[in-house]
Amino acid sequence: MAVSPSTHPRRLLPLFLGLFQGALLLFFALFVTYDEPSAQAEDTNLVANGVYSTFPFFQDIQVMLVVGLGLLLAFLPHYGFSALTHNFLLLNFSMQWALVLQGLLHHFHHGQVRLDLHKVLISEFAAVTVLISVGAILGRASPCQLLAMATCEIPVYLASEWLIVTCLGVLDVGGTITIHVFSCYFGLGVSKALFRAAKQPLHPKETPTARSDLMSLVGMLILWVFWPSFVAVPCHPGDAQHRAILNTLLAMSASAITTVVASSLLERDGKLSLGHLQNGSLAGGVAIGAVADMAMPPVAALALGSLSAVVCVLGFRFLTPLLGRKLTLHDQCGIHNLHGLPGILGAAASAVAVLVASKSTSGSQSSLSPTGGNASEVLEGQWGGRGAGGQALCQAAGLAVAVGSSLLAGLLTGAALRLPCLAQPPERLCFDDALYFKIQDQAESPGPDSSAEEGALALKEQV
Repeated sequence: MAVSPSTHPRRLLPLFLGLFQGALLLFFALFVTYDEPSAQAEDTNLVANGVYSTFPFFQDIQVMLVVGLGLLLAFLPHYGFSALTHNFLLLNFSMQWALVLQGLLHHFHHGQVRLDLHKVLISEFAAVTVLISVGAILGRASPCQLLAMATCEIPVYLASEWLIVTCLGVLDVGGTITIHVFSCYFGLGVSKALFRAAKQPLHPKETPTARSDLMSLVGMLILWVFWPSFVAVPCHPGDAQHRAILNTLLAMSASAITTVVASSLLERDGKLSLGHLQNGSLAGGVAIGAVADMAMPPVAALALGSLSAVVCVLGFRFLTPLLGRKLTLHDQCGIHNLHGLPGILGAAASAVAVLVASKSTSGSQSSLSPTGGNASEVLEGQWGGRGAGGQALCQAAGLAVAVGSSLLAGLLTGAALRLPCLAQPPERLCFDDALYFKIQDQAESPGPDSSAEEGALALKEQV
Protein backbone atom coordinates (compact mmCIF):
# COMPACT_ATOMS: atom_id res chain seq x y z
CA MET A 1 0.00 0.00 0.00
CA ALA A 2 1.43 3.38 -0.96
CA VAL A 3 2.24 5.72 1.89
CA SER A 4 0.74 9.20 1.74
CA PRO A 5 3.39 11.74 0.82
CA SER A 6 2.43 13.83 3.83
CA THR A 7 3.06 11.02 6.36
CA HIS A 8 6.79 11.50 6.92
CA PRO A 9 7.95 14.92 5.59
CA ARG A 10 5.44 16.82 7.75
CA ARG A 11 7.19 15.41 10.83
CA LEU A 12 10.64 16.59 9.79
CA LEU A 13 10.51 20.10 11.27
CA PRO A 14 9.32 19.17 14.81
CA LEU A 15 11.53 16.08 14.76
CA PHE A 16 14.61 18.11 13.80
CA LEU A 17 13.94 20.83 16.38
CA GLY A 18 12.99 18.33 19.09
CA LEU A 19 16.16 16.30 18.64
CA PHE A 20 18.25 19.46 18.55
CA GLN A 21 16.76 20.86 21.76
CA GLY A 22 17.05 17.48 23.47
CA ALA A 23 20.71 17.18 22.51
CA LEU A 24 21.31 20.73 23.72
CA LEU A 25 19.71 19.93 27.09
CA LEU A 26 22.00 16.94 27.46
CA PHE A 27 25.06 18.99 26.49
CA PHE A 28 24.22 21.73 29.01
CA ALA A 29 23.51 19.19 31.75
CA LEU A 30 26.86 17.51 31.28
CA PHE A 31 29.26 20.30 30.35
CA VAL A 32 27.91 23.83 30.87
CA THR A 33 28.06 25.73 34.14
CA TYR A 34 28.44 29.25 35.50
CA ASP A 35 31.52 30.80 37.05
CA GLU A 36 31.95 30.27 40.76
CA PRO A 37 30.73 33.27 42.80
CA SER A 38 33.64 35.43 43.85
CA ALA A 39 34.28 35.88 47.56
CA GLN A 40 36.24 39.09 47.04
CA ALA A 41 34.35 42.37 46.90
CA GLU A 42 36.62 43.78 44.21
CA ASP A 43 35.97 40.85 41.88
CA THR A 44 32.23 41.04 42.58
CA ASN A 45 32.17 44.73 41.73
CA LEU A 46 34.14 44.06 38.54
CA VAL A 47 31.64 41.44 37.41
CA ALA A 48 28.70 43.69 38.30
CA ASN A 49 30.17 46.62 36.37
CA GLY A 50 30.72 44.37 33.37
CA VAL A 51 27.10 43.19 33.41
CA TYR A 52 25.70 46.69 33.90
CA SER A 53 27.79 48.06 31.05
CA THR A 54 27.08 45.20 28.61
CA PHE A 55 23.48 44.19 29.23
CA PRO A 56 21.88 47.46 27.96
CA PHE A 57 23.76 47.00 24.68
CA PHE A 58 22.67 43.36 24.64
CA GLN A 59 19.02 44.37 25.06
CA ASP A 60 19.34 46.84 22.20
CA ILE A 61 20.71 44.13 19.94
CA GLN A 62 17.85 41.80 20.90
CA VAL A 63 15.33 44.46 19.89
CA MET A 64 17.22 44.97 16.61
CA LEU A 65 17.21 41.32 15.67
CA VAL A 66 13.82 40.18 16.94
CA VAL A 67 11.69 43.23 16.15
CA GLY A 68 13.63 45.48 13.78
CA LEU A 69 15.00 42.87 11.40
CA GLY A 70 11.80 40.82 11.58
CA LEU A 71 9.69 43.79 10.50
CA LEU A 72 12.22 44.80 7.84
CA LEU A 73 11.73 41.39 6.23
CA ALA A 74 7.93 41.71 6.36
CA PHE A 75 7.70 43.67 3.11
CA LEU A 76 6.06 40.72 1.34
CA PRO A 77 2.30 41.24 1.79
CA HIS A 78 1.30 37.59 2.30
CA TYR A 79 4.48 36.48 4.10
CA GLY A 80 4.53 38.64 7.24
CA PHE A 81 3.81 35.84 9.74
CA SER A 82 6.49 33.68 8.15
CA ALA A 83 9.10 36.46 7.99
CA LEU A 84 8.70 37.37 11.67
CA THR A 85 8.39 33.81 12.97
CA HIS A 86 11.16 32.27 10.90
CA ASN A 87 13.47 35.15 11.81
CA PHE A 88 12.72 34.56 15.51
CA LEU A 89 13.16 30.79 15.17
CA LEU A 90 16.44 31.10 13.30
CA LEU A 91 17.82 33.56 15.85
CA ASN A 92 17.22 31.16 18.74
CA PHE A 93 18.36 28.09 16.86
CA SER A 94 21.53 29.71 15.50
CA MET A 95 22.44 31.28 18.84
CA GLN A 96 22.20 27.96 20.67
CA TRP A 97 24.08 26.12 17.92
CA ALA A 98 26.85 28.75 18.03
CA LEU A 99 27.02 28.46 21.83
CA VAL A 100 27.65 24.72 21.54
CA LEU A 101 30.29 25.03 18.83
CA GLN A 102 32.12 27.92 20.48
CA GLY A 103 32.05 26.14 23.81
CA LEU A 104 33.60 23.00 22.33
CA LEU A 105 36.16 24.82 20.20
CA HIS A 106 37.30 27.71 22.39
CA HIS A 107 35.99 27.47 25.95
CA PHE A 108 36.13 23.77 26.84
CA HIS A 109 38.47 23.52 29.84
CA HIS A 110 38.66 20.70 32.38
CA GLY A 111 35.56 19.12 30.93
CA GLN A 112 33.37 22.18 31.37
CA VAL A 113 32.25 25.32 29.57
CA ARG A 114 31.83 28.43 31.71
CA LEU A 115 28.83 30.39 30.45
CA ASP A 116 28.67 34.17 30.70
CA LEU A 117 26.96 37.09 28.98
CA HIS A 118 29.92 37.76 26.70
CA LYS A 119 29.75 34.23 25.22
CA VAL A 120 26.01 34.60 24.59
CA LEU A 121 26.64 37.96 22.91
CA ILE A 122 29.28 36.45 20.60
CA SER A 123 26.82 33.69 19.73
CA GLU A 124 24.21 36.31 18.81
CA PHE A 125 26.70 37.85 16.40
CA ALA A 126 27.10 34.44 14.77
CA ALA A 127 23.31 34.17 14.49
CA VAL A 128 23.18 37.54 12.71
CA THR A 129 25.00 36.01 9.74
CA VAL A 130 22.17 33.51 9.26
CA LEU A 131 19.45 36.16 9.57
CA ILE A 132 21.13 38.23 6.86
CA SER A 133 21.86 35.31 4.53
CA VAL A 134 18.30 34.01 4.43
CA GLY A 135 17.25 37.34 2.92
CA ALA A 136 18.50 36.11 -0.45
CA ILE A 137 16.00 33.22 -0.53
CA LEU A 138 13.21 34.66 1.62
CA GLY A 139 9.78 33.33 0.65
CA ARG A 140 11.05 30.58 -1.63
CA ALA A 141 12.53 28.24 1.01
CA SER A 142 10.85 26.03 3.60
CA PRO A 143 11.59 26.22 7.35
CA CYS A 144 13.49 22.94 7.10
CA GLN A 145 15.72 24.42 4.40
CA LEU A 146 16.35 27.52 6.50
CA LEU A 147 17.32 25.44 9.55
CA ALA A 148 19.61 23.26 7.43
CA MET A 149 21.19 26.42 6.05
CA ALA A 150 21.80 27.73 9.58
CA THR A 151 23.30 24.39 10.62
CA CYS A 152 25.86 24.66 7.83
CA GLU A 153 26.53 28.40 8.03
CA ILE A 154 27.38 28.77 11.73
CA PRO A 155 30.49 26.51 11.75
CA VAL A 156 31.74 28.05 8.51
CA TYR A 157 31.28 31.54 9.97
CA LEU A 158 33.15 30.62 13.17
CA ALA A 159 36.05 29.23 11.14
CA SER A 160 36.10 32.26 8.85
CA GLU A 161 35.95 34.72 11.76
CA TRP A 162 38.80 32.92 13.53
CA LEU A 163 40.94 32.98 10.40
CA ILE A 164 40.22 36.65 9.64
CA VAL A 165 40.51 38.11 13.14
CA THR A 166 42.87 35.76 14.98
CA CYS A 167 45.19 34.59 12.22
CA LEU A 168 45.24 37.62 9.92
CA GLY A 169 44.71 40.21 12.66
CA VAL A 170 42.07 42.12 10.70
CA LEU A 171 40.59 45.15 12.47
CA ASP A 172 36.80 44.86 12.26
CA VAL A 173 35.11 45.75 15.52
CA GLY A 174 31.64 46.20 14.00
CA GLY A 175 31.64 43.07 11.84
CA THR A 176 31.69 44.80 8.45
CA ILE A 177 33.90 42.08 6.96
CA THR A 178 33.33 39.12 9.27
CA ILE A 179 29.53 39.45 9.52
CA HIS A 180 28.05 41.58 6.73
CA VAL A 181 30.29 40.63 3.82
CA PHE A 182 30.44 36.97 4.84
CA SER A 183 26.69 36.58 5.31
CA CYS A 184 25.89 38.41 2.07
CA TYR A 185 27.98 36.21 -0.20
CA PHE A 186 27.05 33.05 1.68
CA GLY A 187 23.39 33.85 1.03
CA LEU A 188 24.04 34.65 -2.63
CA GLY A 189 25.96 31.38 -3.02
CA VAL A 190 23.05 29.45 -1.51
CA SER A 191 20.61 31.24 -3.82
CA LYS A 192 22.66 30.52 -6.91
CA ALA A 193 23.04 26.81 -6.16
CA LEU A 194 19.48 26.35 -4.89
CA PHE A 195 17.79 27.90 -7.91
CA ARG A 196 20.59 26.98 -10.37
CA ALA A 197 20.36 28.82 -13.66
CA ALA A 198 16.59 29.14 -13.61
CA LYS A 199 15.39 32.72 -13.89
CA GLN A 200 12.89 33.36 -11.11
CA PRO A 201 9.81 35.10 -12.57
CA LEU A 202 8.01 37.80 -10.64
CA HIS A 203 5.54 36.05 -8.36
CA PRO A 204 2.00 37.49 -8.05
CA LYS A 205 2.42 37.69 -4.24
CA GLU A 206 5.94 39.14 -4.40
CA THR A 207 5.01 42.79 -4.93
CA PRO A 208 4.85 44.80 -1.66
CA THR A 209 1.72 46.67 -0.67
CA ALA A 210 1.44 49.97 1.18
CA ARG A 211 0.77 48.14 4.46
CA SER A 212 3.66 45.68 4.13
CA ASP A 213 6.04 48.45 3.11
CA LEU A 214 4.96 50.43 6.17
CA MET A 215 5.84 47.48 8.42
CA SER A 216 9.23 47.20 6.75
CA LEU A 217 9.79 50.94 7.17
CA VAL A 218 9.07 50.66 10.90
CA GLY A 219 11.60 47.82 11.07
CA MET A 220 14.19 50.05 9.40
CA LEU A 221 13.55 52.81 11.95
CA ILE A 222 14.05 50.38 14.85
CA LEU A 223 17.29 49.08 13.35
CA TRP A 224 18.47 52.64 12.71
CA VAL A 225 17.90 53.67 16.33
CA PHE A 226 19.67 50.70 17.92
CA TRP A 227 22.47 50.13 15.38
CA PRO A 228 25.14 52.07 17.36
CA SER A 229 24.81 49.49 20.16
CA PHE A 230 25.55 46.67 17.71
CA VAL A 231 28.76 48.37 16.57
CA ALA A 232 29.92 49.68 19.96
CA VAL A 233 29.34 46.71 22.26
CA PRO A 234 32.56 44.83 21.27
CA CYS A 235 34.67 47.95 21.85
CA HIS A 236 36.72 48.54 24.96
CA PRO A 237 34.63 50.68 27.35
CA GLY A 238 35.77 54.27 27.37
CA ASP A 239 37.15 56.34 24.51
CA ALA A 240 36.92 53.56 21.91
CA GLN A 241 33.29 52.79 22.68
CA HIS A 242 32.39 56.48 22.81
CA ARG A 243 34.05 57.06 19.44
CA ALA A 244 32.31 54.05 17.90
CA ILE A 245 28.90 55.32 18.98
CA LEU A 246 29.55 58.81 17.60
CA ASN A 247 30.98 57.58 14.29
CA THR A 248 28.07 55.20 13.79
CA LEU A 249 25.50 57.90 14.50
CA LEU A 250 27.18 60.28 12.06
CA ALA A 251 27.49 57.64 9.33
CA MET A 252 23.88 56.53 9.63
CA SER A 253 22.57 60.09 9.73
CA ALA A 254 24.48 60.88 6.54
CA SER A 255 23.28 57.69 4.85
CA ALA A 256 19.64 58.52 5.68
CA ILE A 257 19.82 61.97 4.12
CA THR A 258 21.88 60.81 1.12
CA THR A 259 19.41 57.99 0.44
CA VAL A 260 16.59 60.50 0.08
CA VAL A 261 18.70 62.59 -2.31
CA ALA A 262 19.86 59.64 -4.44
CA SER A 263 16.46 57.95 -4.60
CA SER A 264 14.69 61.17 -5.58
CA LEU A 265 17.21 61.89 -8.32
CA LEU A 266 17.05 58.37 -9.75
CA GLU A 267 13.26 58.19 -9.94
CA ARG A 268 11.80 59.92 -13.01
CA ASP A 269 8.99 61.62 -11.12
CA GLY A 270 11.24 62.61 -8.23
CA LYS A 271 9.33 60.48 -5.71
CA LEU A 272 11.07 58.33 -3.10
CA SER A 273 11.38 54.57 -3.46
CA LEU A 274 10.47 52.86 -0.20
CA GLY A 275 12.86 50.02 -1.02
CA HIS A 276 15.72 52.51 -1.30
CA LEU A 277 14.73 54.20 1.97
CA GLN A 278 14.37 50.92 3.88
CA ASN A 279 17.86 49.79 2.93
CA GLY A 280 19.98 52.81 2.05
CA SER A 281 19.34 54.43 5.43
CA LEU A 282 21.08 51.46 7.10
CA ALA A 283 24.02 51.24 4.71
CA GLY A 284 26.12 53.65 6.76
CA GLY A 285 25.93 51.34 9.77
CA VAL A 286 27.23 48.45 7.68
CA ALA A 287 30.17 50.36 6.23
CA ILE A 288 31.29 52.11 9.42
CA GLY A 289 31.74 48.90 11.42
CA ALA A 290 35.31 48.25 10.30
CA VAL A 291 36.53 51.74 11.24
CA ALA A 292 34.08 52.86 13.93
CA ASP A 293 36.59 52.79 16.81
CA MET A 294 39.56 54.13 14.86
CA ALA A 295 40.95 57.62 15.32
CA MET A 296 39.52 59.52 12.37
CA PRO A 297 37.88 62.93 11.93
CA PRO A 298 34.07 63.13 12.15
CA VAL A 299 33.87 64.21 8.51
CA ALA A 300 35.23 60.79 7.50
CA ALA A 301 32.25 59.06 9.15
CA LEU A 302 29.86 61.40 7.36
CA ALA A 303 31.57 60.82 4.02
CA LEU A 304 31.57 57.05 4.46
CA GLY A 305 27.87 57.05 5.37
CA SER A 306 27.00 59.10 2.30
CA LEU A 307 29.08 56.95 -0.05
CA SER A 308 27.58 53.74 1.31
CA ALA A 309 24.04 55.06 0.76
CA VAL A 310 24.86 56.03 -2.84
CA VAL A 311 26.37 52.60 -3.49
CA CYS A 312 23.33 50.87 -1.96
CA VAL A 313 20.77 52.86 -3.97
CA LEU A 314 22.72 52.46 -7.22
CA GLY A 315 22.95 48.75 -6.53
CA PHE A 316 19.17 48.45 -6.25
CA ARG A 317 18.63 50.60 -9.33
CA PHE A 318 21.19 49.09 -11.71
CA LEU A 319 23.24 46.19 -10.33
CA THR A 320 20.47 43.90 -9.06
CA PRO A 321 18.62 43.82 -12.43
CA LEU A 322 21.95 43.30 -14.21
CA LEU A 323 22.93 40.34 -12.00
CA GLY A 324 19.46 38.89 -12.47
CA ARG A 325 19.75 39.06 -16.26
CA LYS A 326 23.38 38.06 -16.72
CA LEU A 327 23.92 35.60 -13.85
CA THR A 328 20.30 34.64 -13.09
CA LEU A 329 21.13 35.53 -9.48
CA HIS A 330 18.11 35.74 -7.20
CA ASP A 331 18.42 38.19 -4.27
CA GLN A 332 14.98 38.62 -2.73
CA CYS A 333 15.84 41.23 -0.08
CA GLY A 334 18.72 42.91 -1.88
CA ILE A 335 21.31 41.81 0.68
CA HIS A 336 24.05 42.47 -1.87
CA ASN A 337 23.13 46.14 -1.92
CA LEU A 338 22.72 46.60 1.83
CA HIS A 339 25.42 44.27 3.18
CA GLY A 340 27.76 43.32 0.32
CA LEU A 341 28.54 46.59 -1.43
CA PRO A 342 28.69 48.79 1.72
CA GLY A 343 30.70 46.03 3.40
CA ILE A 344 33.31 46.08 0.63
CA LEU A 345 33.36 49.89 0.84
CA GLY A 346 33.90 49.69 4.60
CA ALA A 347 36.73 47.17 4.19
CA ALA A 348 38.44 49.50 1.72
CA ALA A 349 37.94 52.40 4.14
CA SER A 350 39.58 50.39 6.93
CA ALA A 351 42.72 49.88 4.82
CA VAL A 352 42.84 53.60 4.08
CA ALA A 353 42.26 54.46 7.75
CA VAL A 354 45.15 52.23 8.80
CA LEU A 355 47.49 53.99 6.38
CA VAL A 356 46.31 57.40 7.57
CA ALA A 357 46.51 56.43 11.25
CA SER A 358 50.16 55.46 10.87
CA LYS A 359 50.97 59.03 9.86
CA SER A 360 48.95 60.54 12.71
CA THR A 361 51.17 60.30 15.79
CA SER A 362 49.51 62.93 17.92
CA GLY A 363 49.70 60.67 20.96
CA SER A 364 45.95 60.74 21.58
CA GLN A 365 44.44 57.55 22.95
CA SER A 366 42.38 55.49 20.50
CA SER A 367 41.00 52.01 20.15
CA LEU A 368 44.11 51.16 18.19
CA SER A 369 46.21 52.43 21.10
CA PRO A 370 44.15 51.67 24.23
CA THR A 371 47.14 51.98 26.53
CA GLY A 372 48.15 55.43 25.36
CA GLY A 373 51.82 56.32 25.01
CA ASN A 374 53.58 57.01 21.75
CA ALA A 375 50.92 56.47 19.09
CA SER A 376 53.22 55.16 16.37
CA GLU A 377 54.84 52.62 18.69
CA VAL A 378 51.49 51.41 20.03
CA LEU A 379 50.07 51.11 16.52
CA GLU A 380 53.03 48.98 15.47
CA GLY A 381 52.45 46.76 18.50
CA GLN A 382 48.75 46.40 17.72
CA TRP A 383 49.60 45.41 14.15
CA GLY A 384 52.07 42.74 15.26
CA GLY A 385 55.04 44.63 13.80
CA ARG A 386 53.56 44.45 10.28
CA GLY A 387 53.56 48.19 9.76
CA ALA A 388 50.79 50.22 8.18
CA GLY A 389 51.25 48.73 4.72
CA GLY A 390 51.22 45.19 6.07
CA GLN A 391 48.09 45.82 8.11
CA ALA A 392 46.36 47.38 5.10
CA LEU A 393 47.18 44.25 3.11
CA CYS A 394 45.76 42.15 5.95
CA GLN A 395 42.52 44.12 5.74
CA ALA A 396 42.32 43.33 2.02
CA ALA A 397 43.21 39.68 2.66
CA GLY A 398 40.46 39.45 5.26
CA LEU A 399 37.96 40.74 2.72
CA ALA A 400 39.12 38.17 0.17
CA VAL A 401 38.84 35.35 2.72
CA ALA A 402 35.34 36.44 3.73
CA VAL A 403 34.10 36.59 0.13
CA GLY A 404 35.83 33.42 -1.06
CA SER A 405 34.98 31.18 1.90
CA SER A 406 31.37 32.34 2.08
CA LEU A 407 30.71 31.93 -1.64
CA LEU A 408 32.18 28.43 -1.74
CA ALA A 409 30.39 27.31 1.41
CA GLY A 410 27.15 28.92 0.21
CA LEU A 411 27.27 27.09 -3.11
CA LEU A 412 27.81 23.76 -1.36
CA THR A 413 25.04 24.47 1.14
CA GLY A 414 22.63 25.54 -1.60
CA ALA A 415 23.26 22.28 -3.43
CA ALA A 416 22.48 20.35 -0.24
CA LEU A 417 19.25 22.29 0.27
CA ARG A 418 17.88 20.79 -2.95
CA LEU A 419 17.33 17.46 -1.16
CA PRO A 420 13.65 16.46 -1.53
CA CYS A 421 13.30 15.71 2.20
CA LEU A 422 13.73 19.42 2.98
CA ALA A 423 10.42 20.14 1.23
CA GLN A 424 11.11 23.20 -0.90
CA PRO A 425 7.71 24.78 -1.68
CA PRO A 426 6.54 24.80 -5.31
CA GLU A 427 6.74 28.15 -7.08
CA ARG A 428 2.99 28.73 -7.14
CA LEU A 429 2.78 28.48 -3.32
CA CYS A 430 5.77 30.64 -2.45
CA PHE A 431 5.43 33.88 -0.46
CA ASP A 432 2.29 32.64 1.31
CA ASP A 433 1.77 32.32 5.07
CA ALA A 434 -1.05 29.82 4.50
CA LEU A 435 1.55 27.19 3.66
CA TYR A 436 2.95 27.24 7.22
CA PHE A 437 0.35 28.83 9.52
CA LYS A 438 -3.26 28.35 10.54
CA ILE A 439 -4.90 31.61 9.53
CA GLN A 440 -8.23 31.96 11.31
CA ASP A 441 -10.03 34.01 8.66
CA GLN A 442 -9.30 31.46 5.96
CA ALA A 443 -10.26 28.55 8.20
CA GLU A 444 -13.62 30.08 9.11
CA SER A 445 -14.68 31.36 5.70
CA PRO A 446 -13.49 29.15 2.86
CA GLY A 447 -14.12 30.68 -0.53
CA PRO A 448 -15.06 29.14 -3.84
CA ASP A 449 -11.45 28.09 -4.37
CA SER A 450 -11.59 25.73 -1.41
CA SER A 451 -10.02 22.92 -3.40
CA ALA A 452 -6.98 25.07 -4.07
CA GLU A 453 -6.83 25.94 -0.39
CA GLU A 454 -6.99 22.27 0.53
CA GLY A 455 -4.07 21.64 -1.78
CA ALA A 456 -2.13 24.37 -0.06
CA LEU A 457 -2.93 22.91 3.34
CA ALA A 458 -1.80 19.48 2.19
CA LEU A 459 1.49 20.93 1.09
CA LYS A 460 1.67 22.73 4.40
CA GLU A 461 1.49 19.37 6.17
CA GLN A 462 4.32 18.11 4.02
CA VAL A 463 6.56 21.04 4.88
